[in-house]
Amino acid sequence: MNFDKLLAPPGKSIKLKDYPTANGTDLTKAEAAEKLESDVKSLADLQTRLAAQNTYALLVILQGIDAAGKDGTIKHVMSGLNPAGCQVTSFKVPSEEELDHDYLWRYAKAIPPRGNIGIFNRSYYEEVLVVRVHPALLERQHIPGKKSDKFWASRYEEINEFEQYLVRNGIEVMKFFLHLSKEEQKKRFLDRLDSPEKHWKFSAADVKERAYWDDYAQAFEDMLSHTSTEVAPWHVIPADQKWFARLAVANFIVRKLESLKLKFPTLDAAGKQALAESRKSLEAEK
Repeated sequence: MNFDKLLAPPGKSIKLKDYPTANGTDLTKAEAAEKLESDVKSLADLQTRLAAQNTYALLVILQGIDAAGKDGTIKHVMSGLNPAGCQVTSFKVPSEEELDHDYLWRYAKAIPPRGNIGIFNRSYYEEVLVVRVHPALLERQHIPGKKSDKFWASRYEEINEFEQYLVRNGIEVMKFFLHLSKEEQKKRFLDRLDSPEKHWKFSAADVKERAYWDDYAQAFEDMLSHTSTEVAPWHVIPADQKWFARLAVANFIVRKLESLKLKFPTLDAAGKQALAESRKSLEAEK
């Protein structure tokens, strides 16, 4: 399977119409389930190596319109990971304390430490998405100066520099945009209304946001065009079939971790001598 066509080329103008929202391969759901199971096992092994080497961290960013499948992707792709080395952070409406800091502050605090995997369910990209679609939200941030087009260009630049800083320090950044069609979103909203066990997931506010569909599409295109970089490219994942989206995300993450050539540490002579002494001490116990 060649998922590389799902990459948003750095430095290119991205149009969502050029990217499918549905699975464009001959892969069946059953075949995808088998491959996903294999990738989940590989992720577990790679996570152990990531922790043991303690050189890199992995930050996975999931963005998408409401009902795009972010929660389900986390649940199924990360199901085999050790929770002790994996943290999921969901970002809601910022608190008053958070608004008193720069907009990246609350996200920077949640960056995973070396040897760990961090998952952002939504992220600092909300600052160029929902905040751009609803500019009144920007007033709460008390930022000086007028908010012209140069303001948003500056935010894209700041985000790119932030991610480059992370990668230079060993925090690999992987970004996934779950590309959902308007028709499929409507279907999922209706399913939530029809299923009592899913009522808790439904929000009338999500339906109201559908009125801004075209505005969000433009904001997504601008985000992808300006922030897909060589060090942290965007992956535009067809999300109409949840099983395909989960498989694609898992495949990209496995390939990224494999590219790091993660290894278990090897001991020097002094370390081996210490182990030998520990063995001798344990075997001497009565």
